[in-house]
Amino acid sequence: MSHVLTVNIAQPRTSPDDGRLQTGIDKRPVDGAVEVRSPGPMQGGLGSGLVGDLIGNQAFHGGDDQAVYAYAREDLDAWETELGRDIANGVFGENFTTTGVDVTSAVVGERWRVGSGGLELEVSRPRIPCRTFALWLEINGWVKTFTTSAVPGAYLRVVTPGTVRAGDPIEVIHRPDHGITVGLVFRALTLEGAMLPSVLAADALPEDIKDKARRRAARVQGAAGS
Repeated sequence: MSHVLTVNIAQPRTSPDDGRLQTGIDKRPVDGAVEVRSPGPMQGGLGSGLVGDLIGNQAFHGGDDQAVYAYAREDLDAWETELGRDIANGVFGENFTTTGVDVTSAVVGERWRVGSGGLELEVSRPRIPCRTFALWLEINGWVKTFTTSAVPGAYLRVVTPGTVRAGDPIEVIHRPDHGITVGLVFRALTLEGAMLPSVLAADALPEDIKDKARRRAARVQGAAGS
């Protein structure tokens, strides 16, 4: 059964990348129901979609298109084996540690009904690893390692606000037929740029990603016409 294994909220700490900032990457499981709502714009909004959570650097993180971050426990287990270390729920900075969900194979624009508290989410984009993530885990070359694995987990936007708690079932109630998955978008944005034009089939992608894809498509068309 697909469900939320834990709901994880930030334990604010000084950013390992910039001592002037706090970071919310250290997330830990909480008991009870957590309110989830649209946080507004990335810059100037509420940051995370989860009430009580923290987004430390709103220049690049948080906002409506990155309101909730989900990562599969099954993928954390695989990382435990590869890295030879324990990885607790929330250590990757995920809000939802899921089980029974192939998060990276989720189709952009598919919608999840989570629990019975009215919450509905839409898959929006992959997570791109950053320097703070690497410094937090204290693993040399982590950004390259994470990128090469192409198992990024998924960001989701809030369609209908509601509440969530550990154990809540996850039901996919809509899945577009374009087939553009979170993993495909991640590869197109990182290691396989030639794939970028193809992601335009996923209209639910954030505008910044669609702009990159359009620019790449225009360059390809320009080269073909020269």
